[in-house]
Amino acid sequence: MKSLFILIVMYCLTCTQNVVAQNNERNRVIILSDIEADPDDTQSFVRLLLYSNQIDIEGMIATTSCWHRNSVEPQSIENIIQAYGKVRINLEKHEADFPNETELLSLVKSGLPKYGMLGVGKGKDSEGSDWIIKILEEDDERPLWISVWGGVNTLAQSLYKIKETKSLAVAKKMISKLRVYTISDQDDSGIWIRNNFPELFYIVSPGDHYATATWSGINTFFKGINNEVISNKWIAENLQQNHGALGVAYPDTAWGVEGDTPAFLSLIPNGLNNPEHPEYGGWGGRYELYKPDFSKTTKGGSIVELAPETREIWTNAVDSYTPYIYNQYGRAVKKDTVTFNDYKITLARWREDFQNDFRARMDWCVSSYEDANHAPLIELKNSNYITVKSGEGFGVDASESTDPDGDSISFLWFQYPEAGTYEEEIKFQPENAHAIYITAPKVERKETLHFILKVTDKGTPALTSYKRIIVTVLPK
Repeated sequence: MKSLFILIVMYCLTCTQNVVAQNNERNRVIILSDIEADPDDTQSFVRLLLYSNQIDIEGMIATTSCWHRNSVEPQSIENIIQAYGKVRINLEKHEADFPNETELLSLVKSGLPKYGMLGVGKGKDSEGSDWIIKILEEDDERPLWISVWGGVNTLAQSLYKIKETKSLAVAKKMISKLRVYTISDQDDSGIWIRNNFPELFYIVSPGDHYATATWSGINTFFKGINNEVISNKWIAENLQQNHGALGVAYPDTAWGVEGDTPAFLSLIPNGLNNPEHPEYGGWGGRYELYKPDFSKTTKGGSIVELAPETREIWTNAVDSYTPYIYNQYGRAVKKDTVTFNDYKITLARWREDFQNDFRARMDWCVSSYEDANHAPLIELKNSNYITVKSGEGFGVDASESTDPDGDSISFLWFQYPEAGTYEEEIKFQPENAHAIYITAPKVERKETLHFILKVTDKGTPALTSYKRIIVTVLPK
């Protein structure tokens, strides 16, 4: 019976069609940070620098916010980079292409020490706003992400100047490269940008009620998922102490741990993330494009004046998520008895994975390659993109996946209904085999299905890699 199953899977693999090429380009990002308003900016910079070989950091700009109105602190960013410089050589033992300290220091810039729209207009250019324009003018067609951890008026000034000094065609091309993810609105220039540049790609949980924003899933306590990985004890043992200069630089939590980190988590190339498609979901959460209902916007986080949206934005989306948990006997995994339905779970569902990944990279700061853990390497025998007809079967096989440290690996396949157009549950078993066979649903129009393969090693900490398989089902 097992041999027949394998033959069916292999046959179906030959029938798949690769309809889209995989994009392996690094994502580019400029950070806007109100560093020193809250220790969490420093926490997020420590994590960011540990992924600086996988993300092209194009700038780190100290800005203001509603919490930090009259000063900017670029020297605080420089201090973290200098700590990174002390561990960079050891990081290179684990992965290549970590930028050097001098290169990163040259990317630190300052915005105006003015709050919100007081820093936008004629004669209000800054080193930071000019730097954004300079990077946009470079001969690089990749999108430029603006990861906003505080106020966004430095970007607002860049857009103001582009509109005032560039032709319509040039301005349109420059703005088309921009992708903005902002941690709620922390000054009054965010709504000004969205109103005046309606074509700009913009991710935000509108208003200022942080408790209901998607990004707050990184530090929210959930009954039924692992909260230990955001505990102060876990942070002290796995990030701060005995982890070199970057561990020393990682401060205790004051308000919420790493509230700014979601603004770049989806830029990390892990096989799950696809930042050009916020509706697909990933480490930074899942978002949909719509115009929010202003009557449901609540006050409660910052002191920014609320205003209705005048156009569609990428914003909060709801996942229905039932975790898989370890099963003591029989099949190694089973579904839990708890199901979550909200915005924040779109991010928190991945939290244990990305915290363990962060922990491993902190280990790299001080450990040899042999004494540290590294993520599994997934090899699919089929394409990530499959096209089948209504009611047809298909197989996917990851049996050639390996672990660089020789660790045992576990497989978990699951459907991500909200990421596709077909949202009904597709049943298949066993979820934890290296190859699975799925029967496509019967459809009357073209539908897409998203399946996620999660491969986790049994090292310490347990590390996870992913593959996203997108299946297009055509009617017969």
